[in-house]
Amino acid sequence: MNRLLLALFSGLGAALAIGVLSYSDAEVSSLALLMAPFGATTVLVFGLPESPLAQPRNVICGHLITAFIGIVFVELIGVTPLSLALATGLAVSAMLLTRTTHPPAGANPLLVMLTGQSWNFLLTPVLLGTIILVVIGKSMRELQRRII
Repeated sequence: MNRLLLALFSGLGAALAIGVLSYSDAEVSSLALLMAPFGATTVLVFGLPESPLAQPRNVICGHLITAFIGIVFVELIGVTPLSLALATGLAVSAMLLTRTTHPPAGANPLLVMLTGQSWNFLLTPVLLGTIILVVIGKSMRELQRRII
């Protein structure tokens, strides 16, 4: 029963977080707060909250570092099959070297480069979106501890 409650609570938290980001994205402001890698981030933040990969530093910094790398490649190098591969490899190495490994963030260079994002992308959706995910994750974790 405890496993079922944990799974349901995790799914509810993920749905709530993505709902907040997508509602804000579509209805409340002109800020983009949602990006596809956040779906995978919710698996870690809500499903495996004690994992080192789900900690706030990893979530926020992992996404920021890898998105930054993608933007540098867009701005300075261009988008080719080789640059997509190099940016992704560099992103993985950078997360490991900075101890901010967050696997969903490994998709960011590809997302950034294939959609031609600019520096504003670092603020929204990356920074603001990850902060919202982390805050909702911490809140849900505390509520979960009190209920279960």
